[in-house]
Amino acid sequence: MSEPISPSAGDLISPFEADSTAGRFSLADLKQTLVLYFYPKDNTPGCTTQSVDFRDQHEAFLSAGAMVVGVSRDSLKSHENFKKKYELPFALISDPSEALCTQFGVMKNKMMYGKPVRGIERSTFVISQQGKLLKAWRGVKIPGHVTEVLEFVKGH
Repeated sequence: MSEPISPSAGDLISPFEADSTAGRFSLADLKQTLVLYFYPKDNTPGCTTQSVDFRDQHEAFLSAGAMVVGVSRDSLKSHENFKKKYELPFALISDPSEALCTQFGVMKNKMMYGKPVRGIERSTFVISQQGKLLKAWRGVKIPGHVTEVLEFVKGH
């Protein structure tokens, strides 16, 4: 099975709607730059660190004119609990059908404990208010990533 074609900088992102902890999220309703980050699973060590890093820089992203939204395949109930537990001030999109994950090409075959598994590759996308992809980070390593994204957003 071949990997889907992923959007790259300069591409227009096809409009999408998805259920989130803040109700229905629609790309068409975007009023500012969007930082959309994909992570494998709620309440796992790396994903928690990543989400808390975005939480801790949330005000700086807002000041730079950007909104942060997280995406994983977890249920809305799982997202609500994760959001509450770590006081995340931004919406989390539930993508159990993998529609968004597929659109952004983040579903990958990976090895976990020596076994092949299919999961989300940690990725972040910055999308302009007009729906154009400005920057994509794939295979994200957590340390320093949120600061790098923030610096990019401030420069745009």
